[in-house]
Amino acid sequence: MTPPKSAQKGAEVRGHSAKANSPSLHRIAQETAKLWRKHHLDYDQTKHVVEQARKALDLRPPAERHRTVERLDAGEVERLIEHAYRRAPRYGLMVKTLFYTGARVSEFVHLTPRDLYLSLDPPQLRIMVAKGGSDGYVPLLPALAQELRTHLDGRTNGYLFESNRADRYTPRMVQKLVKDAAERAGIQKQVTPHRLRASVATLLLDAGMPLDQVQKFLRHKRIATTQIYAETSAKRMSDHYLKALGHP
Repeated sequence: MTPPKSAQKGAEVRGHSAKANSPSLHRIAQETAKLWRKHHLDYDQTKHVVEQARKALDLRPPAERHRTVERLDAGEVERLIEHAYRRAPRYGLMVKTLFYTGARVSEFVHLTPRDLYLSLDPPQLRIMVAKGGSDGYVPLLPALAQELRTHLDGRTNGYLFESNRADRYTPRMVQKLVKDAAERAGIQKQVTPHRLRASVATLLLDAGMPLDQVQKFLRHKRIATTQIYAETSAKRMSDHYLKALGHP
Protein backbone atom coordinates (compact mmCIF):
# COMPACT_ATOMS: atom_id res chain seq x y z
CA MET A 1 0.00 0.00 0.00
CA THR A 2 1.28 3.46 -0.88
CA PRO A 3 1.26 5.84 2.12
CA PRO A 4 -0.73 9.09 1.83
CA LYS A 5 1.16 11.99 0.25
CA SER A 6 0.77 14.05 3.41
CA ALA A 7 2.51 11.26 5.33
CA GLN A 8 5.50 11.68 3.03
CA LYS A 9 5.45 15.40 3.68
CA GLY A 10 5.46 14.67 7.41
CA ALA A 11 8.97 13.21 7.29
CA GLU A 12 9.95 15.41 10.19
CA VAL A 13 8.02 12.97 12.40
CA ARG A 14 10.96 10.61 12.06
CA GLY A 15 13.07 13.15 13.87
CA HIS A 16 10.35 13.57 16.51
CA SER A 17 10.21 17.31 15.85
CA ALA A 18 6.45 17.39 15.33
CA LYS A 19 4.24 17.65 18.39
CA ALA A 20 1.82 14.80 19.00
CA ASN A 21 -1.16 17.14 18.71
CA SER A 22 0.13 19.16 15.73
CA PRO A 23 -2.28 19.91 12.84
CA SER A 24 0.02 18.10 10.36
CA LEU A 25 -0.15 14.85 12.34
CA HIS A 26 -3.91 15.25 12.69
CA ARG A 27 -4.22 15.45 8.89
CA ILE A 28 -2.00 12.39 8.48
CA ALA A 29 -4.19 10.48 10.94
CA GLN A 30 -7.33 11.47 9.04
CA GLU A 31 -5.92 10.40 5.68
CA THR A 32 -4.59 7.15 7.15
CA ALA A 33 -8.02 6.40 8.60
CA LYS A 34 -9.61 6.97 5.18
CA LEU A 35 -7.13 4.58 3.59
CA TRP A 36 -7.71 1.89 6.23
CA ARG A 37 -11.46 2.31 5.92
CA LYS A 38 -11.23 1.92 2.14
CA HIS A 39 -9.45 -1.43 2.55
CA HIS A 40 -11.72 -2.54 5.46
CA LEU A 41 -8.83 -3.23 7.81
CA ASP A 42 -9.61 -4.59 11.26
CA TYR A 43 -7.68 -3.89 14.47
CA ASP A 44 -5.04 -6.59 14.02
CA GLN A 45 -4.50 -5.65 10.39
CA THR A 46 -3.98 -1.96 11.20
CA LYS A 47 -1.53 -2.96 13.91
CA HIS A 48 0.39 -5.04 11.36
CA VAL A 49 0.42 -2.13 8.90
CA VAL A 50 1.88 0.21 11.53
CA GLU A 51 4.59 -2.30 12.42
CA GLN A 52 5.50 -2.81 8.76
CA ALA A 53 5.56 0.95 8.12
CA ARG A 54 7.92 1.46 11.06
CA LYS A 55 10.18 -1.26 9.68
CA ALA A 56 10.18 0.29 6.21
CA LEU A 57 11.08 3.69 7.66
CA ASP A 58 13.59 2.16 10.10
CA LEU A 59 11.84 3.84 13.02
CA ARG A 60 12.94 2.92 16.54
CA PRO A 61 11.75 4.18 19.93
CA PRO A 62 13.95 6.82 21.59
CA ALA A 63 16.78 5.40 23.67
CA GLU A 64 15.38 7.18 26.72
CA ARG A 65 11.82 8.34 27.24
CA HIS A 66 11.00 11.18 29.61
CA ARG A 67 8.78 9.53 32.19
CA THR A 68 8.41 12.45 34.58
CA VAL A 69 5.04 14.18 34.77
CA GLU A 70 4.92 17.95 35.06
CA ARG A 71 2.80 19.00 37.98
CA LEU A 72 1.52 22.08 39.76
CA ASP A 73 3.34 23.21 42.87
CA ALA A 74 1.47 23.91 46.11
CA GLY A 75 1.17 27.64 45.36
CA GLU A 76 -0.33 27.01 41.94
CA VAL A 77 -2.83 24.53 43.36
CA GLU A 78 -3.88 27.08 45.98
CA ARG A 79 -4.39 29.78 43.33
CA LEU A 80 -6.31 27.37 41.11
CA ILE A 81 -8.74 26.44 43.86
CA GLU A 82 -9.08 30.07 44.98
CA HIS A 83 -10.08 31.25 41.50
CA ALA A 84 -12.53 28.37 41.09
CA TYR A 85 -14.20 29.52 44.33
CA ARG A 86 -14.29 33.08 43.04
CA ARG A 87 -16.28 31.96 40.04
CA ALA A 88 -18.71 29.90 42.16
CA PRO A 89 -18.41 28.21 45.58
CA ARG A 90 -19.62 24.93 44.07
CA TYR A 91 -16.87 25.04 41.42
CA GLY A 92 -14.25 25.73 44.06
CA LEU A 93 -15.39 22.76 46.11
CA MET A 94 -15.39 20.56 43.00
CA VAL A 95 -11.79 21.46 42.10
CA LYS A 96 -10.70 21.08 45.72
CA THR A 97 -12.32 17.63 45.99
CA LEU A 98 -10.87 16.54 42.66
CA PHE A 99 -7.38 17.51 43.80
CA TYR A 100 -7.41 16.25 47.38
CA THR A 101 -8.90 12.86 46.50
CA GLY A 102 -6.70 12.21 43.44
CA ALA A 103 -9.80 10.97 41.63
CA ARG A 104 -9.80 10.41 37.89
CA VAL A 105 -12.33 12.68 36.20
CA SER A 106 -14.27 9.60 35.01
CA GLU A 107 -14.55 8.50 38.66
CA PHE A 108 -15.25 11.97 40.02
CA VAL A 109 -18.40 12.59 37.98
CA HIS A 110 -19.97 9.34 39.25
CA LEU A 111 -19.46 10.00 42.97
CA THR A 112 -22.62 9.99 45.07
CA PRO A 113 -23.42 11.14 48.62
CA ARG A 114 -23.45 7.47 49.66
CA ASP A 115 -19.75 7.25 48.78
CA LEU A 116 -18.93 9.59 51.67
CA TYR A 117 -18.12 8.15 55.10
CA LEU A 118 -17.93 11.36 57.05
CA SER A 119 -18.35 9.85 60.52
CA LEU A 120 -15.08 7.90 60.27
CA ASP A 121 -11.83 9.22 61.71
CA PRO A 122 -10.48 10.40 59.39
CA PRO A 123 -13.42 10.72 57.00
CA GLN A 124 -13.18 8.64 53.82
CA LEU A 125 -14.45 8.61 50.27
CA ARG A 126 -15.25 5.41 48.40
CA ILE A 127 -14.36 5.52 44.72
CA MET A 128 -16.32 2.82 42.94
CA VAL A 129 -16.15 3.70 39.24
CA ALA A 130 -12.46 3.19 38.71
CA LYS A 131 -10.17 2.36 35.79
CA GLY A 132 -9.62 -1.36 35.54
CA GLY A 133 -11.96 -2.04 38.44
CA SER A 134 -9.47 -0.81 41.04
CA ASP A 135 -12.07 0.48 43.49
CA GLY A 136 -10.89 1.79 46.82
CA TYR A 137 -11.15 4.26 49.69
CA VAL A 138 -9.22 7.50 50.12
CA PRO A 139 -9.00 9.67 53.22
CA LEU A 140 -10.53 13.14 53.36
CA LEU A 141 -9.23 16.14 55.22
CA PRO A 142 -11.69 16.94 58.04
CA ALA A 143 -12.14 20.51 56.74
CA LEU A 144 -13.00 19.20 53.26
CA ALA A 145 -15.38 16.64 54.78
CA GLN A 146 -17.19 19.45 56.61
CA GLU A 147 -17.49 21.46 53.39
CA LEU A 148 -18.98 18.45 51.62
CA ARG A 149 -21.42 17.91 54.47
CA THR A 150 -22.53 21.55 54.19
CA HIS A 151 -22.73 21.27 50.41
CA LEU A 152 -25.06 18.27 50.59
CA ASP A 153 -27.21 19.81 53.34
CA GLY A 154 -28.73 16.43 54.18
CA ARG A 155 -29.17 15.26 50.58
CA THR A 156 -28.50 11.53 50.14
CA ASN A 157 -29.68 10.86 46.58
CA GLY A 158 -28.33 11.79 43.16
CA TYR A 159 -24.68 12.64 42.54
CA LEU A 160 -22.23 14.32 44.87
CA PHE A 161 -21.97 17.24 42.45
CA GLU A 162 -24.89 18.01 40.17
CA SER A 163 -25.46 20.54 37.42
CA ASN A 164 -28.31 23.05 37.45
CA ARG A 165 -30.42 20.37 35.76
CA ALA A 166 -29.92 18.01 38.71
CA ASP A 167 -27.81 15.70 36.57
CA ARG A 168 -24.18 14.68 36.88
CA TYR A 169 -21.43 16.71 35.26
CA THR A 170 -19.74 15.22 32.22
CA PRO A 171 -15.97 14.71 32.24
CA ARG A 172 -15.74 17.35 29.53
CA MET A 173 -17.55 19.90 31.70
CA VAL A 174 -15.18 19.24 34.60
CA GLN A 175 -12.17 19.56 32.29
CA LYS A 176 -13.45 22.94 31.07
CA LEU A 177 -14.07 24.04 34.65
CA VAL A 178 -10.48 23.22 35.64
CA LYS A 179 -9.06 24.89 32.54
CA ASP A 180 -11.10 28.04 33.17
CA ALA A 181 -9.91 28.24 36.78
CA ALA A 182 -6.29 27.87 35.65
CA GLU A 183 -6.66 30.67 33.12
CA ARG A 184 -8.25 32.94 35.73
CA ALA A 185 -5.38 32.12 38.11
CA GLY A 186 -2.80 33.02 35.46
CA ILE A 187 -1.22 29.55 35.44
CA GLN A 188 0.73 29.12 32.22
CA LYS A 189 0.86 25.32 32.31
CA GLN A 190 -1.83 23.23 30.68
CA VAL A 191 -3.99 22.24 33.65
CA THR A 192 -6.23 19.18 33.42
CA PRO A 193 -7.86 16.87 35.99
CA HIS A 194 -5.12 14.34 35.28
CA ARG A 195 -2.46 16.95 36.05
CA LEU A 196 -4.17 17.58 39.39
CA ARG A 197 -3.93 13.85 40.07
CA ALA A 198 -0.22 13.92 39.21
CA SER A 199 0.24 17.00 41.38
CA VAL A 200 -1.26 15.54 44.54
CA ALA A 201 0.76 12.35 44.00
CA THR A 202 4.09 14.15 43.77
CA LEU A 203 3.21 16.47 46.66
CA LEU A 204 2.51 13.41 48.83
CA LEU A 205 5.82 11.86 47.77
CA ASP A 206 7.65 15.13 48.43
CA ALA A 207 6.16 15.09 51.92
CA GLY A 208 7.58 11.62 52.56
CA MET A 209 4.63 9.31 51.94
CA PRO A 210 5.99 5.84 50.98
CA LEU A 211 5.56 4.81 47.36
CA ASP A 212 3.33 1.84 48.18
CA GLN A 213 0.93 4.10 50.10
CA VAL A 214 0.77 6.56 47.20
CA GLN A 215 0.05 3.57 44.96
CA LYS A 216 -2.88 2.64 47.19
CA PHE A 217 -4.10 6.25 47.30
CA LEU A 218 -4.07 6.47 43.48
CA ARG A 219 -5.47 2.93 43.18
CA HIS A 220 -2.80 1.86 40.72
CA LYS A 221 -2.67 -1.88 40.10
CA ARG A 222 1.05 -1.77 39.30
CA ILE A 223 3.59 0.10 41.39
CA ALA A 224 5.52 0.80 38.17
CA THR A 225 2.74 3.23 37.24
CA THR A 226 3.15 5.08 40.53
CA GLN A 227 6.92 5.10 40.01
CA ILE A 228 6.45 7.71 37.26
CA TYR A 229 5.32 10.18 39.93
CA ALA A 230 8.21 9.19 42.16
CA GLU A 231 10.59 10.13 39.36
CA THR A 232 8.86 13.49 39.13
CA SER A 233 9.33 13.92 42.88
CA ALA A 234 13.03 13.01 42.58
CA LYS A 235 13.47 15.65 39.88
CA ARG A 236 11.80 18.19 42.17
CA MET A 237 14.26 17.25 44.91
CA SER A 238 17.17 17.82 42.52
CA ASP A 239 15.81 21.23 41.56
CA HIS A 240 15.54 22.22 45.24
CA TYR A 241 19.06 20.90 45.91
CA LEU A 242 20.61 22.97 43.15
CA LYS A 243 18.67 26.09 44.15
CA ALA A 244 19.55 25.70 47.84
CA LEU A 245 23.25 25.46 47.05
CA GLY A 246 23.24 28.55 44.87
CA HIS A 247 23.33 26.89 41.47
CA PRO A 248 22.02 29.36 38.84
